[in-house]
Amino acid sequence: MELKKNPKVDVNNKRTVLLEIGLCLALLIVIAVFLYTPKEVTVEKIDMNYGPVEEQITEITRQEEQKPEPPKKTEITVITDVLNIVTNDEKIETGFDFAEFDENVEIIQQVAVEEESIEDDQPFVKVEEMPSFQGGDISTFRNWVQSKVRYPQIAQENNISGRVFLMFVVERDGTLTNIQVLQAPDSSLSDEAVRVLKTSPKWKPGKQRNQTVRVKYTLPIDFRIQN
Repeated sequence: MELKKNPKVDVNNKRTVLLEIGLCLALLIVIAVFLYTPKEVTVEKIDMNYGPVEEQITEITRQEEQKPEPPKKTEITVITDVLNIVTNDEKIETGFDFAEFDENVEIIQQVAVEEESIEDDQPFVKVEEMPSFQGGDISTFRNWVQSKVRYPQIAQENNISGRVFLMFVVERDGTLTNIQVLQAPDSSLSDEAVRVLKTSPKWKPGKQRNQTVRVKYTLPIDFRIQN
């Protein structure tokens, strides 16, 4: 009787499949081994030159208490001079002669006072005795200037009017110097005002500490066109 194998039970038919499965498993294991990275372990390097530190032991010593120095002796010098007490009846001889003094004579010491001279040449604005013009003050001088000015023809034609402010100095001899125009609506008006001030008579100069000094003034002059 001949034995016949069942083809479904034959192991040789599955040999190839099993071999392929085994190769695939082996390849997966190899790949997994390469992909696996172990944790890095840091190894500290030991310093071979390290050695134990020797501590120096310091002996504790106690400072001896110093005895306080004895107080120094202070020598006190005693004045042995004795004051001689005398009575009112006893005469005392001195080298000063009181015969030249009399009880009824008053001694007056005279001190010479020198007047302080004013050497500064800067003009004053206010002094003890202000300068005067024809017996009056700055208002008298302003009225005199207003009566002497002549309205410039060119200012009248152009209908120019206003107030001119001048500054001047009354010198020690009474003359006017340093005439300056501070403000003016037109040069024709300021020129006329300066012209009149240059023709001014002499003033009585100002005084400070009984000395003649220079005094500075500011003067407004009006120019109005009368209709």
